[in-house]
Amino acid sequence: MGDWLTDTRDSYDAVAVSYAERTRGLLDGLPHLRAALRLFAEEVRGPVADVGCGPGDITALLNGLGVDAFGIDLSPAMIALARENHPGLRFEVGSMTEPLGHGVGGILCWWSLIHVPDDLVPVVFGHFREALAPDGLLQLGFHVGDRTNLKTRGYGGHPMRVNVHLRPPDRVAGWLRDAGFTVEARWLLGEDGAVLFARRG
Repeated sequence: MGDWLTDTRDSYDAVAVSYAERTRGLLDGLPHLRAALRLFAEEVRGPVADVGCGPGDITALLNGLGVDAFGIDLSPAMIALARENHPGLRFEVGSMTEPLGHGVGGILCWWSLIHVPDDLVPVVFGHFREALAPDGLLQLGFHVGDRTNLKTRGYGGHPMRVNVHLRPPDRVAGWLRDAGFTVEARWLLGEDGAVLFARRG
């Protein structure tokens, strides 16, 4: 597990500043994702962990929608940016491959599970279920497909070394059910993206 995790952390440390500049305001042109975030904010009860929060902009948007959200990311450079850009919010370095604690009302995981190998996804979903309070809500965003791409160059042209896993929604939903979640809705975003809403059983 260590090699891919180290590669992912180091890659996002390298592109953190460029990534933050490139993705700032991204939701302005994505109305369906804005709607998914609003729905999540309306339905969730209790604190929310934004897992794979990057520079913290979505964590801040959730707080703007009245949610007590905090961010977790594997990359120390991303967390440093998040703390600098959103000083009133809580951010911490961490990995979804490790236990996340207990008692959160919701977990938002947007396009960060895409780097986790298939055999570890059930482990991650187990950690998510343990962290959620009964009836807690999970919103998961990911790339749709059935292949793995090796990304060697990223935001700002910086070198990266990360696998990007594209997965069919049915497969991801099956993993969620096996982990003890009820999948309540699936949204397809164009041809290559999906958002799943799932609740802890």
